[in-house]
Amino acid sequence: MYLFAAVFVIFLYYIWIKYIFTRHRRTFTDSLQSLLQISRTDCGDIRALFVTAHPDDECMFFAPTFLRLAELKASVHLLCLSEGNFYNQGAERKQELAHSCEELGIPASRVTIINHKNLPDDPKAEWSISLLSTVIMKQIRTHSFNMVLTFDGKGVSGHTNHIAIYEAVRHLAASGQVPDDCCLLSLVTVGLIRKYISFLDLPLSWLLPSCLCCVIGSQGYKQAKAAMLCHRTQLLWFRYIYITLSRYMLVNTFQIIPQGPKNLKIY
Repeated sequence: MYLFAAVFVIFLYYIWIKYIFTRHRRTFTDSLQSLLQISRTDCGDIRALFVTAHPDDECMFFAPTFLRLAELKASVHLLCLSEGNFYNQGAERKQELAHSCEELGIPASRVTIINHKNLPDDPKAEWSISLLSTVIMKQIRTHSFNMVLTFDGKGVSGHTNHIAIYEAVRHLAASGQVPDDCCLLSLVTVGLIRKYISFLDLPLSWLLPSCLCCVIGSQGYKQAKAAMLCHRTQLLWFRYIYITLSRYMLVNTFQIIPQGPKNLKIY
């Protein structure tokens, strides 16, 4: 009896996940329409900037969204704020990032890597919020982005460099420096259990409130995995566990970073 009930629950859960995958394609586009005030036929007008800290962040954490936006023919750019030179592998990691972005459908011309002495790849380094804000704002103005996506206040993995980027974007939002037509989104950090239950987290991600939920299927996962495998210098044993079990390889959920009054000076 208990075995039958368990099998029935698993079957219902599987049907629910299949339903979400089926519905997601439409709801993702609808969410973008609502966020950016565009029509369904204008998705090609999306100009999105992903702001990350290190080479491999783009595929470890944001691959589902990269792939879905590329599928919609959006103009997708990446701003990586360090070369990932913590172990003196910066040159190699830049090449790995280029190959990863190619797998995700991002041409090299849309990838910007910052190499600044005050932005070292180091979890103990305190990145300057003022410097980060200047670099990010320059990119927004240069390319007239209408969507910026980055980490939230917990940085997904808790890395201080990730959190610093969020603080910089939040500062830009609060001080009213971002154009009205630019939507700022932060990637939701989930708890450890949810982080490592792969596609089983999909119903929770679907039900819990978010402004944008992005999901990919088996083909998308293969692309995300291929992108991650480009980062050969980072493929320690625990990375393979991450690739296999992390929900971030399949699901991204975002919240809006609210914007403050325009031209407000914060001292």
